Amino acid sequence: MTLKDITTKITKGTTPTSIGCKFEKSGINFIKSESLVDGKTIDKSKFAFISERTHERLKRSQIEKNDILFSMAGMFLGKTGIATAEVVPANTNQAVAIIRVDDTKANYEYVYYYLNQKSVIHTINTTSAQSAQPNINLKQIGEIKINLPDRKKQDQIVSLLSAIDLKISNNVEINDNLEQQAAALFSSLYNRSNTEVRYTDLIQILGGGTPKTGETAYWNGNIAFFTPKDVGAPYTFITEKTITEEGLSHCNSRLYPVNTVFVTARGTVGKVGLSGVPMAMNQSCYALVGKETHQLLVYFYTLKAVDRLKHKASGAVFDAITTRDFDSEQIMKLSDDDAKAFLCVAEPMFQEILNNSIENLRLSTLRDFLLPKLMSGEIDVSSVQI
Repeated sequence: MTLKDITTKITKGTTPTSIGCKFEKSGINFIKSESLVDGKTIDKSKFAFISERTHERLKRSQIEKNDILFSMAGMFLGKTGIATAEVVPANTNQAVAIIRVDDTKANYEYVYYYLNQKSVIHTINTTSAQSAQPNINLKQIGEIKINLPDRKKQDQIVSLLSAIDLKISNNVEINDNLEQQAAALFSSLYNRSNTEVRYTDLIQILGGGTPKTGETAYWNGNIAFFTPKDVGAPYTFITEKTITEEGLSHCNSRLYPVNTVFVTARGTVGKVGLSGVPMAMNQSCYALVGKETHQLLVYFYTLKAVDRLKHKASGAVFDAITTRDFDSEQIMKLSDDDAKAFLCVAEPMFQEILNNSIENLRLSTLRDFLLPKLMSGEIDVSSVQI
């Protein structure tokens, strides 16, 4: 059967400005495709807002609890999320499809997981490749074929996969909380410092480079290759591209160790992250290494410096960071006692963040391995124990 056979609605939204309305500073949540990342959870930090009046005018695309949201175009094509009680009331634009599953015919979470299989995502990308701009329309979404076992088996599969996702979600929440605590402690110590120094007095700025893209011997090896697309929260383990040892020897990047701080300098500018595994890096980023400064301090000093650079660019386009920007940037240096006190607290926190992130990588790998086999019936869900 197809998706349209088990749904009561497959529709999309409209941009408010196209009907003479506008976005607001607060109000009804307005969800765009960039809020659909990895996993069921929708990223609320990227929401826009509309008024209740605009929401009423956009009646067709009013989102309900348990709706599946499906990105229809661009770099987020095929990304999905589930609207929870915390998200609604909400609305969306023409780049996001609303898939409302008929509860008498299917478990909406089963449908969500089905759409997240690599084979289904590949089919979607193949379909979209027929267009100049990657996209898929509502008719094509409705025609996606779905294998639907009986409801009991659907519920069992959902229960198993949801347990894995819940553990991942809990780890993410713990990590966010730990990083916020570390950031708050650092800020309190930073704000009481009386020692101003140049950023580059403490931190060395290193570059990267890209091997020749046409040289197949340089690519698809076992070395992670960091680009602005790969910034983690805060750790990055898997990158979109990888290179070989030969590729590493033919590019202007060294192999940076775990806990190297990366900042994106072009493209998506000013994102800061940490390497979770050794990796090389392209020329659109900088690697930041403490001269005699612990890498956790480098990370938080860099967040402060980038924040100042963003504020300086207020009213102008913040489209690049140069080494000159960092060289002219002043930061407050923690005293030796404060630095030691901070690291005494923050190092165990970030070790836990790293451990939780590694566990999440293992769990997501397990989930992605089980997903197609459970959906196809190759593995009987009742035989799996987590």
